[in-house]
Amino acid sequence: MSGASESQRLPVLPREMLVPPRFEAPTWGLVLLCYGGWLAAGLWLWPVLPWLALIVMGVAVALQSSLAHEVLHGHPTRNAGLNEALVWLPIGIFYAYRSYRLTHLQHHNDERLTDPYDDPESYYVALFTWARMPGVLRLVLRVNNTLLGRVVIGPWVAVIGFTLAEARRILAGDARTRNAWAHHLAGLAVVLPLIQFGMGIPVWLYLLGPGWIGLGLIAIRSYCEHQWAEDPNGRTIIVESSLLAPLFLFNNLHFVHHKLPRVPWYRLPGAYRAAREEWQRLNGGYVFPSYYSILRAYAWRVKENIPHPAWRREETGGAESGRDDKGV
Repeated sequence: MSGASESQRLPVLPREMLVPPRFEAPTWGLVLLCYGGWLAAGLWLWPVLPWLALIVMGVAVALQSSLAHEVLHGHPTRNAGLNEALVWLPIGIFYAYRSYRLTHLQHHNDERLTDPYDDPESYYVALFTWARMPGVLRLVLRVNNTLLGRVVIGPWVAVIGFTLAEARRILAGDARTRNAWAHHLAGLAVVLPLIQFGMGIPVWLYLLGPGWIGLGLIAIRSYCEHQWAEDPNGRTIIVESSLLAPLFLFNNLHFVHHKLPRVPWYRLPGAYRAAREEWQRLNGGYVFPSYYSILRAYAWRVKENIPHPAWRREETGGAESGRDDKGV
């Protein structure tokens, strides 16, 4: 950050905290826990306690989603192909890993965070898009901007939106998206028969059980990860502590992750504790003590207006960017 003002400089942390080791034992252990727990629940727990098996498998789906995020940031090895192989089996069903990787890395452009077009993970929409939406869709998006709505209907809103966007790219001839889904479908050709015939769990029940549970848990983390602020540093949240933090691989400290994206998950709490006041000053105080505090504030209440408050106010030439609005 050469040339940055003192108020914008990142905290100075020990080098050993920032550089991951060649062998990341904690991440390898989580990979074994994730798939081992998923298989154990499906093969042995399902015949005995089916409701508990579905819950355990849902937690495994959420954990694999967190691991996929860790993998695309270069962990647990320095071999990208090996890392990808660790999350190739799509137990979460709905998302093609390679497409997620492309969109998520684009999301890490902090200067464009929350932009309805330039940030693929933004929950804001352009004002002119909002004005054209049917009333029913507006209602769905308003409900989706409450925490309980994000957990209950949010998974399906996200899956439908993501799938339609991916289909448009494939129909437009996007080779990378086509390749991503070819890999994903190959994984589904293993997972779906294993669920239906190997475990004896109807696929429809798996989609409505573990599939929904896993995405719903991740929706708690992503609900208000980002907000609009003039200063890009003020757009990313810090949730200081939570029982769910290990499941999220400590991405509750999301601002720290955005500033130090190559730091492995198990070092994020230490990086935060080492400079707690500096991190909070740098992100403008966008801090919550826990996800429970977010639940109390926004369980039934919309946190943000859905039309972006500053950008994409007109159909061409967004107010801030001055560029034509084109879908990502």
